Amino acid sequence: MTSKLDNYYLSKEEPLRSCLLALRDVIAGHDPQITKEWKFSFPFFYYRGKMLCYTRIDKKSGQPYIGFMDGILISHPALIQENRTKIKVLPIDPGADLPIQHIRDILTQAIAIHNK
Repeated sequence: MTSKLDNYYLSKEEPLRSCLLALRDVIAGHDPQITKEWKFSFPFFYYRGKMLCYTRIDKKSGQPYIGFMDGILISHPALIQENRTKIKVLPIDPGADLPIQHIRDILTQAIAIHNK
């Protein structure tokens, strides 16, 4: 039986599917204490039981992004806050190589905030 989380990824067309699956692997593989969850009808990633980040597809542009829960506390030039109060997002171009180093740098900062 396929889970809601698996169905989410499988229901996407290429190149979104491959991009989201790669993001899932990069995020979950960053630290063994990061777990994958299905929350609010999209993929969430938890660190030690606390919400760390999530992946979504922007409704207007159709492009995926990673939302960081304590993004307001993270300083990275690739993050965008827009009109959000706490969350910052990292936009992802599904047709380009993933910005893996940016993702890792931001995840490292996000985990450090959780460990304080």
